[in-house]
Amino acid sequence: MITRRNLLKTSSAAGLTLAAGGLAAPAIAQGARIRLGYVSPQSGPLAAFSEADQFILDSFANSEAGANFEVIVKDSQSNPNRAADVASELIIDDEIDLMLVASTPETTNPVATTCEAEEIPCISTVAPWQPYFIGQQGNPGDPGSWERFYYSYHFFWGLEDVISVFTSMWGQLSTNQQVGALFPNDGDGNAWGDPNVGFPPVLADLGYGLTDTGRYQNLTDDFSAQINAFRNNNVEIVTGVPIPPDFTTFWTQAKQQGFTPKAASIGKAILFPQAVEALGDTGHNLSSEVWWSPSHPFSSSVTGQSAAEVAAGFTAATGRQWTQPIGFVHALFEMAANVMGRVDDASDADAVAEAIAATQLDSLVGRIAFDGAGLPPFAAANVAKTPLVGGQWRLRDGGGYDLVIVENSDQPDIPTGGMMEEITA
Repeated sequence: MITRRNLLKTSSAAGLTLAAGGLAAPAIAQGARIRLGYVSPQSGPLAAFSEADQFILDSFANSEAGANFEVIVKDSQSNPNRAADVASELIIDDEIDLMLVASTPETTNPVATTCEAEEIPCISTVAPWQPYFIGQQGNPGDPGSWERFYYSYHFFWGLEDVISVFTSMWGQLSTNQQVGALFPNDGDGNAWGDPNVGFPPVLADLGYGLTDTGRYQNLTDDFSAQINAFRNNNVEIVTGVPIPPDFTTFWTQAKQQGFTPKAASIGKAILFPQAVEALGDTGHNLSSEVWWSPSHPFSSSVTGQSAAEVAAGFTAATGRQWTQPIGFVHALFEMAANVMGRVDDASDADAVAEAIAATQLDSLVGRIAFDGAGLPPFAAANVAKTPLVGGQWRLRDGGGYDLVIVENSDQPDIPTGGMMEEITA
């Protein structure tokens, strides 16, 4: 059997019809529906990433495009081994045509690795591209050994983007440029703290000092060592990528021990309103990356709704505040509809993989195209970059928080709602 893995593909997009606007009907047998597998962390410490899953699945099922698909959903339980197991179940037992997976390298990587080995097309998102792509290589420290992927594709931003956003936010404040790091021993933490591709070399080049006490284990219950090191080194900025419960523990203990930096720009942990609300009044002016918001100037290729309309729809349906993964999980299903609308046989894995590679889609999170823009050559064929800006959580009168975009230097088309403010208490 000749597969894409066995062929040298010099131009995977050759001969394919691009469909960036209207969606063609997928080629399926009479009465059959295309089978999509979807894996996300619906339980465990990463469950906040999947809060909007059911809303998005319902919206897709009720759309004109969604009528062509059967979606089989699996919970990774926030466990990489479980993620690989359910991916195998979807491939072997459920005989899916296309895998979709979202949310952190602990979910995306084992699923994508399984799909690559089984030669099943896979689209993933909600993990920076470095821990996704580099993290799956047999020897992440040796670029010469890195293999190309043929069936797995990923869209999101990269560490270079979040570093640019965070340092630009800090540049709006007057600080001593001393940074304390919270980098856990997981896919994200190891990538963010990597001495070659992570924060350390860029911060050094920009004149920042970095206090990094090393990798800690997720679900740590005592951050006294980190807090003491930060105080001893006069740290005024804290950054990192902890899971939500760990940042709650750190921030609570920092306040108890009298440590309040001027800025705390945290990936992953404070992306979600409920995570900030759990901190009470002490979440005011915490900052984070913003991948998607109601003010992003993009619309869905499936429903035609704007970002603001989709966010409002989530609140109307659930009574809860919008959350960032809504845009990207929605875009996963946009990708599925768009890709399958450009293949003659949905069960032909090679054709589906080539259609993914040829994607040029204007989606709810912006343009998705595997054209290599902004990427090194080794990742260009398998990664598509999406926009990133920075925001701060602002305490509302009467309780609750709003996420205000305060930094858009790299993406001026996404409007800001204010300027960066110092943490004062």
